[in-house]
Amino acid sequence: MLSRFQISDEPIDLDAFRASLMDQRCGGYVQFEGWVRDHNEGRRVDQLEYEVYTPVAITEGERVISEALEKFGITTAAGIHRQGVLALTDPAVVVGVASAHREAAFLACRYIIDQVKYRLPIWKKEYYADGTAEWVNCQQCAHAVHS
Repeated sequence: MLSRFQISDEPIDLDAFRASLMDQRCGGYVQFEGWVRDHNEGRRVDQLEYEVYTPVAITEGERVISEALEKFGITTAAGIHRQGVLALTDPAVVVGVASAHREAAFLACRYIIDQVKYRLPIWKKEYYADGTAEWVNCQQCAHAVHS
C-alpha cells in the first residue's frame, strides 16, 4: 500500500491523485492545491526550490492524516508535497479528503494543509527576479494552525 502522504521529485498528477481517493461511500470531496506564485512579500518570484527531510516528513505527514481521520470522521485523505525546483504555477502540494459529507471534508482538508505547513521539515527557497535567492520559513506560511 502506498503511503497516504508522499514526497515527490516528479510533477503531481492531479487527476490520478483525485482518482486514488474516489470512494463510493463518499458524497463529498475537497482538494487543496498549493501553486508556485510569482510574488511573495512584495518581491517578484521566478521559481521555488523545496528541500525536504523526507523520512520525517512522510512519518509526520502520515501522523497528520491519521489525526484528521480520527478528529473529523472522514473516510480517506492523502497528500503529496514536491521537492526540488518548481516553475511558476506548478503544484507544490496537494491534499485531498473524501467523506460522507462536505463539512467534514472541508474541515479536515484545512486541518491537514495547515498542519503540514507547520509541522513538516520542508524548506522553501525563493528565486527572485532581481537575481537573488532566499530561504523562507514555511512555518510562517501556516496562518492558523487548528489544534
